[in-house]
Amino acid sequence: MKWNKFRIKTTTEAEEIVSSMLMDLGVQGVEIEDQVPMTQAEKEQMFVDILPETGIDDGAAYVSFYLEEGEETASLLASVREELDLMRAYVEVGSGGIEESQTEDVDWVNNWKQYFHQFYVDDILIIPSWEEVQPADEGKLIIHIDPGTAFGTGMHETTQLCIRQLRKYVKQGFKVLDVGCGSGILGMLALKFGAGHVVGTDLDPCAIEATHENMEVNGIEKDRYEVMIGNIIDDKKVQDAVGYGRYDIVAANILADVLVPLTPVILDQLAPGGIYITSGIIDDKEQTVVDAVKAAGLTVLEVCHQGEWVSVTAQKEE
Repeated sequence: MKWNKFRIKTTTEAEEIVSSMLMDLGVQGVEIEDQVPMTQAEKEQMFVDILPETGIDDGAAYVSFYLEEGEETASLLASVREELDLMRAYVEVGSGGIEESQTEDVDWVNNWKQYFHQFYVDDILIIPSWEEVQPADEGKLIIHIDPGTAFGTGMHETTQLCIRQLRKYVKQGFKVLDVGCGSGILGMLALKFGAGHVVGTDLDPCAIEATHENMEVNGIEKDRYEVMIGNIIDDKKVQDAVGYGRYDIVAANILADVLVPLTPVILDQLAPGGIYITSGIIDDKEQTVVDAVKAAGLTVLEVCHQGEWVSVTAQKEE
């Protein structure tokens, strides 16, 4: 199936109003492109290991929407243009020009799989669910992973830093908390390293399905891993559900701007003597995270580097 794409050139001032107008006209979804820097609050909502890059905000924005080929478009476009003209009385709309193009019906969820192939992190083989283990790799520590729509394949340096630290510090029967668990890869590896139970939290509901599917394909029993959706930084219900003073290790592979407010909260989840493993830190944010860790009363044990990325490992007092 082919789709007709319509891209409205507008301004950052008007992008939300334009989006709302399209929804009112029956458009099911829109795509917004701009160069507006993320606010601190928005950064704190992104439990990911790589922050999307933005350029310099030039005030321009593009709002796109798609219609199936064959759908009546003439009347809808006439209504869009009329509404854009009416908006000019109270907001800077910009040119309001509409670019038209056509695109194939691409399977966006699965198309990326052609770029993800099996690889090693030291002696650990991480292999996507659609590839087969070679005879030479039989008997090695193997993790089958299908991120689906959740973050986390293990390929990025930040995840690899966390994997190595987990392997170093996990002991038999440990309880582990993975903040921003995504696909569940860190939790699964913690269990493979000997942990007894893992709890993961994430903001994205897709993490539940992705984690449980990956857990099942790796032969991990359902009662050894829990996933909770919500922001542990400021959601008391999530904090209560996760529990206090019970985790031997807390891992957080997320952005430095999230680690700063997260760290004093996580102190309550850590057991006495517990280990706090952080990653997702670009090198120029290293000191910021180290300072936050120390300010929370934790003792820094290690600062590890891989490329331009950093992992800070600390410990709570006994």
